[in-house]
Amino acid sequence: MLAQPMQSQRQKVLIVSLLFMGLGHIVYLKQYLKGVLFAFLEIFMIVFSPKIISTLINFITLGTPKPTLPIMQRDNSVFMLIDGVMMLAVLAIYLAVYVLSARNAVKDYDEYIRTGRFAENKNPFSGLLNRSFPILGLAPAVLMIVFFVIVPLVFSVLVAFTNYSTPDHIPPNNTFDWVGLNNFIAMFGGQKTWTGALGRVALWTLVWGALATFTCYFGGTVLAVVLHESKIRLIPFFRVIFILPYAVPTVVSMLVWQNLLNGSFGIVNQTLIALRLIPPGAVIPWLSDEWLAKFTCVLVNFWAGVPYFMLLVTGTLTAIPNDIFEASSIDGANKLQTFTKITLPLVLYQTMPLIIMSFTFNINNFGAIFFLTGGRPIVADSTTTSAAGTDILVTWIYKLTITLMDYKYASVLAVMIFIILAPFAIFNFRRTKSFKEGRI
Repeated sequence: MLAQPMQSQRQKVLIVSLLFMGLGHIVYLKQYLKGVLFAFLEIFMIVFSPKIISTLINFITLGTPKPTLPIMQRDNSVFMLIDGVMMLAVLAIYLAVYVLSARNAVKDYDEYIRTGRFAENKNPFSGLLNRSFPILGLAPAVLMIVFFVIVPLVFSVLVAFTNYSTPDHIPPNNTFDWVGLNNFIAMFGGQKTWTGALGRVALWTLVWGALATFTCYFGGTVLAVVLHESKIRLIPFFRVIFILPYAVPTVVSMLVWQNLLNGSFGIVNQTLIALRLIPPGAVIPWLSDEWLAKFTCVLVNFWAGVPYFMLLVTGTLTAIPNDIFEASSIDGANKLQTFTKITLPLVLYQTMPLIIMSFTFNINNFGAIFFLTGGRPIVADSTTTSAAGTDILVTWIYKLTITLMDYKYASVLAVMIFIILAPFAIFNFRRTKSFKEGRI
């Protein structure tokens, strides 16, 4: 018979706590300090509700054009969009606290039914030091992640659903508006020029990422194995020499190579002419022919990226027991068979997550492309889309924002990159030891 009144009282605690934050703690649980703190938060939100409503209205409308006013007094759609996203984040946090307060009230009531006394009445701070301490300890980090990571990401994604672009929709002179999926439709079939550029750049981005990763990994593995099995005394010297390209900043390396491979006065062409490998006056268009420029990008990246994988694989080779190699030698395996059947599988097993990470890095490897070729050479649709022959998605985004100020299409590309890379990042994270040990 007592179960039904207790259950009814429990429902009352839940309902009162949902009607007004903290009310259940004050009326039923006698937890006045905790209840007042929760109630103060709701009162604060009620007091500032006009500001919240106006911010959300501006977020929906993104302002109205006011050409008669001075520029600085006109509606700024960028600020309205940012403020709206931040306000939504604040409301989400408030809703989460509201739910937590109601759950906490019910949990404390259940504790009262079990023990026969109200928790935390004698020492109201005991809950902060015990059950609520993890939440309070993580709260600052969660708030920083929300406002410094999630809010900017959401803002960048939402720009893809607006017409934020030059010349007619650049604040503060003008406002921009919501256009729904129009930008995605234009990119994925609505406008032939942009769709063709997207397909060309996206395909080259994937090919570039795969080739840059495979060539550097294979070259680094072969180099590490050769140096590991060599018996000469100058191995440390050769390792230092091979590490130098990795030690030099990418910007410097790529700019130097850009000058070396210049078709008119580059040292590479001049050397080939001096060696009579090409006729005098001939020019090899290392960076001015589309396909040769792509090959050059992969080749120069190979030179710069091999040392990283050489160091990585060298560390892995030292962890492989020598007994395995001795056993294969006794069985009559030659060097190639030992490499393909023993060394390579063991190294791949240890380094596969890093290969995936390297692939995602190369897809976004801005410096290797931009500082070497600048995305050039120019192709047919470059005038309209600014996407040149060797541009990958990230360098195209840079040109769209800096050169064309076409933020709407740049945002679409950013969303596309996220969709491509997110599965690789999640897969790589799920394979980490910390994630596996953290699972319940």
